[in-house]
This record gives sequence, C-alpha cells and structure tokens, in this order.
Amino acid sequence: MRGLDDFLAECDHGPRINELTGFFASTAAGESGMPIRRPVVDPRLLPSNRLLRKLVDLHAARQGFFDRHYHGSIPYRLEEECRMAYAVLKYARHRSEPLSLYSLGTAEGTMARTLSELSEGQIRSLSCSPNAENYKCFMAYGEPPAAEFFIGPFHRLTKDVLASDARLAKFATGFDVILEDTTFQMYSPNRARQVEFVVQHLKEGGIFVFVEKFRAVDDNDYIRREHQKDFGFKARYFPQNEIEKKKASVLATMFNNEVTLEAMSHAVGAHFKHCVMTWNSGNFCSLAASNSRSNLDRYLSHMEAPAIPHEYVYESSLSQPCERFGRRANALRVETQTHGPA
Repeated sequence: MRGLDDFLAECDHGPRINELTGFFASTAAGESGMPIRRPVVDPRLLPSNRLLRKLVDLHAARQGFFDRHYHGSIPYRLEEECRMAYAVLKYARHRSEPLSLYSLGTAEGTMARTLSELSEGQIRSLSCSPNAENYKCFMAYGEPPAAEFFIGPFHRLTKDVLASDARLAKFATGFDVILEDTTFQMYSPNRARQVEFVVQHLKEGGIFVFVEKFRAVDDNDYIRREHQKDFGFKARYFPQNEIEKKKASVLATMFNNEVTLEAMSHAVGAHFKHCVMTWNSGNFCSLAASNSRSNLDRYLSHMEAPAIPHEYVYESSLSQPCERFGRRANALRVETQTHGPA
C-alpha cells in the first residue's frame, strides 16, 4: 500500500481513538448513553420464518451496551442488521466450505458472534474494536464457538498480526465477507486509503459491505434528514438533552469525516467492478461491492425486502428492485459498473 506509514499515522491521530475515546469507552461500559428503553426489532417489518426469527432472538440475547445505544440512534438499523445477517447466513449455507467474516469496528461484534453460533461454525467470524469494554460484552455469554475478537483499531490488524496470532491465523488467507460498519467516518474522510488498506484482507471474489453516514449534495437535505432521525426516531429512546449533547460532542466531529456517495463511489470503484446500494435510512446507506458478479448476485438474492418505513428512504429514484434479480433482489439501487479493474 502506498504511503502506509503516513496512513497509519493518520489513523493513529483520528478522533475515534483520541478525542472520542471517552464517549466510546463509557458507552461500551454502559455508564452513559443508554436508551430509556431497549430497542427491539419491529416484527411487522421483517418476514415471518423460523430461521429469521431464530436469528433475531439470538441477536437480541447477545447484545451488549453499545448495541443498545447504536440501535436506538439510527432509524431501523437493528432491523437492517438482522436482514443483512440473514442474507449472509443463507449465502454461507450454499458453500462447500466455511465462510470467513470480518466485522471491523462493530462494537461488541453481536452480529458476527450470532452468525457464528447460529451457523454452528459454518461462518467463522472476527470482530475488532479499540475498546476492551466491547470485548468484555463479547465474552459476557461465554467464549463463542468459531468467533474471535481483536482488541485494537482496524488499521492495526495487519496480515502480519493475523499470521502471528494463534487464534487469528486461520484468517490469514483472507475473508469471504467484510463489513465496515460506520467505522471509517470515525477516523478521517480518506476513503481511498481506508478501502485500500482493508481490501487486502478480502479474498478474490469476496464481498465488501459498507454501512456509512453520507453527506448530502444539498446541506438542507442533510439537516432535514437529521431532524427526522432525531425527532421521529431517537426521541423514542433518548431525552432531547442527550440528543443535543451527543450532537455537539460526537456528531460534529464525525461530520468532518463523512464523505458524499460520489466520493465513496470513486474509492470503492478503484477496487471493485460491481457495487450495489442495498439500504438507505436518512443520511445512512449500505453498499455491497465485489469483483464477482455471481457472488454478489447470490448474496443479494438472499436479501429480504428492506425493513424500513418508506418515509426514511430518500433514494427514491433508485428504489426499484433490480430487474435481472426479479422481485427477490430487494436492493435499493441497480448495479452499476464502477471504475475498478475490468
């Protein structure tokens, strides 16, 4: 990777592990930022089938403190996490060998752990977080089978670290699926280098999923969506004074590290031929990218319909399912050829 030392230094100075350390540590420990009620999946928004209900129930049973804060902060992110986990679970079941999943920066790694448990080892997962408090929540229900945890920021998990750690060596050959969950925006707006660094861990033909908060083309649109999030959703879980406090102490810093969808498209397109938007909630979007069209097609074919009320979806011009997948595709954006290698 070009300028690796400069990139690592940039990450070392990022707000996630500097000025925001206190917020993440206290929230992960359950000492602050806890919602007045625990977020739960709205069963009306997800299909009713036995496997999905089993996943939702286990996911709820394995959640830690930070998850409660996170899922009470982003409209219908909990439902989307279960929808995405269900797609990964179904995707893994059609493979002849175990699937390796890397979930970077996802607090206590609830989704990854749930998938490893529910799949009975067919999904081998690795989660990472700089906070030992998140690791404590990860281990609160006993040592999980086929799920590992790296205590440290994403940029310190290198191939050398994987190869030299007895617990992690099984991941040294790479991952079939990587999930970046609102992590990059906590360090810098340098998506080109961030994607370049993490993509080294992805196997050929693997799928890279990004969940991020994006800047809108129109600042007024961004603000309106924030108001909808704060007053239409977050107010169910947090007092208004706490919402305003977080906005001043955390979100203002995070905003400086957000990018537009266009900028993200260029960063992703430098490495992937195919990219699909699979979810949109206000200023948040989820993208799935791969150089294998067949693998991406297969993953998308297992996704149920987006579990979110229409009023939170703003990519309306892109909201029709992909024709070539039929009605089961349920992606919010037709696949587009990006700028990646032919």
